[in-house]
Order: sequence, then structure tokens, then C-alpha cells
Amino acid sequence: MSAAPDPHPTPASRPDRAVLSLKGVKKHFPIREGAFQRVTGWVRAVDGVSFDIRPGETVGLVGESGCGKSTLGRCVSGLTDVTAGGVYFDLPAEASRLLDNIASGTATDAEKARVAQIEAAHRIDRLQGAGYKRFRRNCQMVFQDSFASLNPRHLVVDIVGRSLRVYKEASGTELTERVVELLEQVGMGRQHLYRYPHQFSGGQRQRISIARALATNPDVIILDEPTSALDVSVQAQILNLLSDLQKQHNLAYLFITHDLSVVRHMADRLVVMYLGKVSEAGVTSDVFDAPHHPYTRALMEAKPDIEGAASEQAQGLDGVVPDPARPPRGCRFHTRCHMATPSCGWEVDDVIRRLEDIPGLFDALSGVERKSDFAASLTFGDAAAAERLVSILDSDGIPAAMRSAMGRLERRDRTVSVAFDEVPDVDLRITEPGRVASCVLSPIEVFQGVNE
Repeated sequence: MSAAPDPHPTPASRPDRAVLSLKGVKKHFPIREGAFQRVTGWVRAVDGVSFDIRPGETVGLVGESGCGKSTLGRCVSGLTDVTAGGVYFDLPAEASRLLDNIASGTATDAEKARVAQIEAAHRIDRLQGAGYKRFRRNCQMVFQDSFASLNPRHLVVDIVGRSLRVYKEASGTELTERVVELLEQVGMGRQHLYRYPHQFSGGQRQRISIARALATNPDVIILDEPTSALDVSVQAQILNLLSDLQKQHNLAYLFITHDLSVVRHMADRLVVMYLGKVSEAGVTSDVFDAPHHPYTRALMEAKPDIEGAASEQAQGLDGVVPDPARPPRGCRFHTRCHMATPSCGWEVDDVIRRLEDIPGLFDALSGVERKSDFAASLTFGDAAAAERLVSILDSDGIPAAMRSAMGRLERRDRTVSVAFDEVPDVDLRITEPGRVASCVLSPIEVFQGVNE
């Protein structure tokens, strides 16, 4: 006798579907100033991110602090509304291709007519009723701070069993036994039921968080730095636990971390973020073997113990992440890149950033008249300051690529006019099957480390 069809099929039972699909996700936070709190700008925490999470796979999301990883995790889990783009749950491959056609402008009128229907059925911020309830129970999250994410006034049995009560799956003695089963899956037991979070170690609290996430038997779990606050020995226990649970339940993970050693061990595919955008994505082993973006290479060189020894040629990362309220044009990484070229997107803000690092010169700046992002006139309080800026911009202290991109550098009394070659923003492009990167250099040039 054949098995009865599943009345509520999930992405795990339909491999042609992605558990979660991100399509151009953006999250911008307003900058408010003045007594009336008027919006004067936007912090672009996430600025157009797209990738899929398949059943049973782990997608690693890495980058420096402030690159937008945790914000994206909250968008994916539905805890934060997106500014633009969308997150889609249980999206069929055909519908995913249709949405890609819409984004690229190649969709037919018939395809455009289907968009509203697809969004109503799969886009998480458009789901209602049973559809939203199904997404909510199938997408869980484990937070970085296990102490802050567990209610200090609730017992473990209440924390882990809450979702079972909410979805009316168990009550009374049955609920208690279900909670015991969940605790045993994460290496704990019945003796922990009636204790409070402060009575546990950091590793035990993280196990409780994982048990809570498993309660509704979800398809995907968002793991936001789940081991960063733990000792190394405890980290290994939690990572092995997550790996075992994934095999048992065919779970999909979005693993957010800054630890490349951890993500190399855990992730099937890797997504590298910088300043709100994806710099590179591909199969984890391929990305580690041959990075296609200088930022990815710099991250790996900043973690020399990946290969067991530091390289004498390793340069790592210099400088700080630019202001996400005004990200650099072109390639966002060009301000810190050892391989930058004249076509990477040098602009007026690069001059302003140099001024901020020069004592006395930035204070002498009295006005900036912008003609565009790539051209402006800078006026100083005296001619000597203007002359000093010209000499600095024409010196070896400025990257050669920046000087080459400078189409005009003139001084008239107290005013310096500067203009750079205009270039479009660098978008992701396919560098090889299954790999994308946003760099003007070829993968071979990045691998060889040109301009070093």
C-alpha cells in the first residue's frame, strides 16, 4: 500500500524547492536629526543580497563586524521587515526563475502577471493566516547571546515547551515528555527541566536555545554566531551537535559567523559580505582554495591558522569599514584593497577620507561644492592649505590607482578642483560555474595578487 500524500508538504520533502530564497534584499535604517527628527540619510545595512538555502545544506555567511550579517539574519527570519526586495519561503524553482527574469527586465507580460500570486503564496512579509503560521514554525533562530535570548524568569520546561503550547501540539504530561526528548537530543536531560537560565553555563544555555528551535521540527534554522561567546572546547561540542542534528532531521542552516575556521568546517556554500553587499559566493571548498575577490583573500590572510602557519606575504586587512550611510562607489572594498585599480570607483569621498586623517587640514576645509560623486571643488580657509592638499594628492602617499583615476586636479587660490573617471557600481558576475564575485579583476589576477 502506498503512503498517503503529505497534506502539508515542506521544502525538505520537495528538493526542487528552496527552503528560503533571498531576492535583492535591502534593509536601510533612517538617520534622524534635529528637534523634529527629520530623516537626513539612510544607513544601508543590507543593500541588495540574493541567494538560496536548500534543504539539508548549510550556507555560511561571513564578513567583518558591521557588514550586515546579523541584520540580514533577522530579515531572513522575519524578525525585521525589509526595505526592498523579498525573502521567499518554499519557493519552486520555476517561480524563482520567473522572479529573476523580472529583476533582470527580461520577463514577459504573462510572467509579470503571476508575480502578485507568487508573492502572496511565498513572500514572508505577504503571507497571511495558515501560510504565515507554516513559515513561522518552519523557520527558527538561535541567537548569539544565549542569556539575553532566554527569559530569566521562566523555567527550561516553559522555554522549550512554549512553541508546543502555542501550536497546540502538546499539553500537560505529554508536553513535559516532549521537552525531555528535545533536551536529550541536545545532550541534556530531565534533571534540567525545572531550572532557570542563570543556573546553566554558556554552553548549556546554547543547548537549551537549540532545543527550543527544534521543538516545532523546522526546515531551517538561522544560527547567528552560535558559538562566538563559548570556550573552544564547548564550541566543538555545539558544532558537532548541530552537525548531528542536521543529519537526523535534514535541517537547512544559515550559519552566520566571523570565524572562518568554523565556517570551513560547517558550511556547504559560503557567502561573503562586505558593507551590506555580497562580495563573493560559491562552494566553500572552492572559495577557500581560490578566492575570487580581494576581500575574501584578505579575510583568509587575516586568519593565518586556517592552513596552520602564517604566510610571509599575508597582508590582511588595513583601515576600517567605511560609513554604511555613504558607502564607496564602484567596488565598496576599493578604499582598503591592495589590488585596487583605476576603474574600481575612486570618488570625491576618497579625498574627504584622506583629509580626515591629516591633522589641521580637514579643519581648514570651509566648503565642498559637489558636481557629482566623482567631481567637486574644495574650498579652504587659506591658499596654503589648498596647496598642501594638491601636493598630498600628487604624492606617493596616495595609492597609484587613485592618482591614475584622477582626471583633473587643479588649484585656484583657495579652491582645489578634483575629478575622477566615472565608473558604474561593480555588480556580482559569474566567474565560473557556481561562483560569483564583484571584482573588476579576473579570478587569476586575484589569485596571483596583482599590484601587491
